[in-house]
Amino acid sequence: MSGNAVFIAGAGTEIGKTYVTAALTRRLRGDGHDVRTLKPVASGVPPIGDPDFRTSDTAILLEAQGLVVTPENVAACSPWRFSAPLAPDLAAAREGRTLALADLVAWCRAEMGATPPGSTLLVEGVGGLMSPVTADHTGLDWLKALSVPALLVTGSYLGAISHALTAAETLRLHDVPLLGLAVCESPDAPTPIETVAAAIRRHVAVPVHEIVRGGACPAGLARLVGA
Repeated sequence: MSGNAVFIAGAGTEIGKTYVTAALTRRLRGDGHDVRTLKPVASGVPPIGDPDFRTSDTAILLEAQGLVVTPENVAACSPWRFSAPLAPDLAAAREGRTLALADLVAWCRAEMGATPPGSTLLVEGVGGLMSPVTADHTGLDWLKALSVPALLVTGSYLGAISHALTAAETLRLHDVPLLGLAVCESPDAPTPIETVAAAIRRHVAVPVHEIVRGGACPAGLARLVGA
């Protein structure tokens, strides 16, 4: 029997998905949980030797797990890395590479199967829920193929409420279990994060938690995904 796996999905792009995933990872570790965090597909990632690599999503997630940046750890966290900050299918094409959903799903399933009982595996998606991952498939296709529950991340920017509810409804219509929502504070948002979270909360039947920039992951959010 394998451990607990959760997919971290985004209601949009550049909304704080990695920030939330890293905060969640640190909280679970701090609470004594065994957790491994992966971002199988990552765009906009410079070479490991580039000074800017330390700000990449992969490096942030490794740091949250207490892991040093080595070629082995980077490949184990993000086997499909592309340098262009584009949707993976476009970024791959720019490098003359391809990414097949079957390969991505098979890799994730192997990692899920290797997760010990009582441990938690966090799999962070790329871009928004409906962002293309391959030439023919979206993040939703990837999530559905894994058959695991999702934690949905949104921001607090203008329009975030609609984006969050649209993504949540999409998951419902596709019978994807939704554990909860995390509202990540957006820089320079015109509305306080608690106002955005309250509005979302009125329209969904799952817990909604807030994460402010520079703040810790709420204990309730960690309990949603902890094994």
